[in-house]
Amino acid sequence: FKIIFLDESDALTNDAQGALRRIMEQYAETCRFILSCNYSSKVIEPIQSRCAVFRFRPLADSDVLDQVKHVAKEEKVALEDDAAEALAKIAQGDLRRAITALQVSAAISNTITRAIVYETSATAPPEALHQYIMACKDDGFHVARRRLQELLNKYGLAGTDFVGQLHRELYNVDFISEMAKLDLTEIMAEVDYRLVEGGGERIQLDAMTAKLVTMLRA
Repeated sequence: FKIIFLDESDALTNDAQGALRRIMEQYAETCRFILSCNYSSKVIEPIQSRCAVFRFRPLADSDVLDQVKHVAKEEKVALEDDAAEALAKIAQGDLRRAITALQVSAAISNTITRAIVYETSATAPPEALHQYIMACKDDGFHVARRRLQELLNKYGLAGTDFVGQLHRELYNVDFISEMAKLDLTEIMAEVDYRLVEGGGERIQLDAMTAKLVTMLRA
């Protein structure tokens, strides 16, 4: 058999997947198709029904950490310990993402530091997100809004990136009650949806900041 491997197959449009289904049927006797995807729900049912589905869990941070250290050693790149931990954190179980971030960081500097990892991976460090939350709680809208803009500019964040990273950090904040975290999650979900649908990034993030300030200072 010939083997055809299609990576990120969930990015294909429904029309393209329909055409792929016909190709799979036509060459079923001579080819075996392997499709990898992040979201199986985006692969049409006729294709899924023709495949044996294997689901893989995200890698543990410790596994990602071991692998990035191994790659850095083999490539003779100086990787600081806290930088390796940062790579494991931003990867979220995706080793490919960690290695890509490592490669980008290595192109910037021969010695990879934690700061370089965050600045080159479009990811804000946890303490920077925490400072934004504290600004919403203690300093009011204008200071929090300025802190937000500094984050976006320094780390090259898109609006949806910031919302996703803030949501993950929210659950590490001790002074916010569980019920308030649920309400804030709903706010972030609404803002994320509007951004994906094409809403103005600055207006949506300012609106989210205003709601965070209102809730945290109540």
